[in-house]
Amino acid sequence: MTPDATPLADDACYLALKARDARFDGRFFTGVTSTGIYCRPVCSVKTPKRENCRFFGHAAQAENAGFRPCLRCRPELAPHSVVWSIQDASYILAHQAARLLDEPDAWPDGMPSVESLAAKLGVSDRHVRRIFETQFGVSPMQYLQTRRLLTAKQLLADTALPITQVALISGFASVRRFNAAFVDHYGLNPTQMRRQGDTSPDSGITVRLGYRPPYDVAAMAAFFRKRQINAIEFVADGAGSVGIGRTFRVEAGGKVHAGWIHATFDESRCHVALRISDSLREVLPLVIRRLRAMLDLDADPQAINSVLHASFPGGDGLRVPGAMDGYELAVRAVLGQQITVAAARTLAQRMVDKFGEPIETPWPALTRLFPAAAVLAQASGDALGQLGIVRQRQTAIVGIAQAVAEKRLQLHGGADIHATIAALKALRGIGDWTAEYIAMRALRWPDAFPSGDVALHKALGVQGLKNPAKEARLASLAWKPWRSYAVIRAWSGAMEPTG
Repeated sequence: MTPDATPLADDACYLALKARDARFDGRFFTGVTSTGIYCRPVCSVKTPKRENCRFFGHAAQAENAGFRPCLRCRPELAPHSVVWSIQDASYILAHQAARLLDEPDAWPDGMPSVESLAAKLGVSDRHVRRIFETQFGVSPMQYLQTRRLLTAKQLLADTALPITQVALISGFASVRRFNAAFVDHYGLNPTQMRRQGDTSPDSGITVRLGYRPPYDVAAMAAFFRKRQINAIEFVADGAGSVGIGRTFRVEAGGKVHAGWIHATFDESRCHVALRISDSLREVLPLVIRRLRAMLDLDADPQAINSVLHASFPGGDGLRVPGAMDGYELAVRAVLGQQITVAAARTLAQRMVDKFGEPIETPWPALTRLFPAAAVLAQASGDALGQLGIVRQRQTAIVGIAQAVAEKRLQLHGGADIHATIAALKALRGIGDWTAEYIAMRALRWPDAFPSGDVALHKALGVQGLKNPAKEARLASLAWKPWRSYAVIRAWSGAMEPTG
């Protein structure tokens, strides 16, 4: 079965369903004609008969065919299908449209429409509808409606948020429309989806998020632990699990929300349990999306490994670490220019201690927020210089902060990749390495490649050549469109020895 085969190979899907193979979670959904329900391939119910199964590449297709989501395996927990391809332009455009619809950050001023989606893509709304329906079998708005309903279903099942708030958080303009859509699609009232939830200020809100194996949890934890800044984040090893906590600030709808998150891996179930402070409840879908990006939960290992395994056989479970806040990641990337990770962490710690805003959390290790863009935009050279930050990096940090504060620069997964890279390079003190590193981790571009990276040169064995950056770029062509993952594997030492 190929990563996005159309039509789906039904017999292969049925074999994956029988095996409850988590590698295919989110890659297809099974509609059972005898029950009218659609499930993930990992569902624990008795495997239905082959003649009763219909297979769909996306949840929206299953719902458009009249199937309701399973209450046991809960399709909203499945990792999203993120496909980057070098195939024909219509294919790429349709998947870019779906990617934008999946990104709350891409629509800060309101809900998307076909017209606004077409404007972002630079084509007509008629063309968007045509290529989207050709690729996915549903319209863009039907796709978006399914995403909203599954988000609402997750909030109803995992939290005790009021129905009104669930409706608004999920993207519905009114409770009446929310109730009508729920009954129309699922034949149930929203209250019938309710499970026990706890939203007390101390415990926060807890939701579950799925991912496809293999996933090297230890490597991901080690990456964040090595770069950990005290007071804003921590990585902890618990009883058979890894927990990552941090403070978080985000602006949405003209309002700033600040709080904390805590993610715990459940490797046996291929899940992450995410706890979110009550102060972030109004932006819950956005926080979930950012956390999925930070931990790269939507990666498709089969597609990536088919390209990279021969060169990096030891890295099949590695993911690209992302960021909850692209602005913060960009500032930290500047601090890391041409110095060691430990030295960059020291500078970042001083910056947080001096400019970070205090915050109360249930976690003793989390006491501050990363300095806001508006704060660093006004920081003087003397203040930054006292922290040990050299003048060139001072200029770059202030430039990034000003551009973000003035909303001239968007650093998230919904941003235009190439335009954002160009905007970054236009800032003083931002070169190719920094821009590509930001694209890899903050913009979630799977084909970013910081060719000037010294550690990458050593890993690829080109450090002694006349032009190591050029040689690294040439070597990387075989790894497109997954060069970000190749970089992570090279840094980890997973490359196949040569010679």
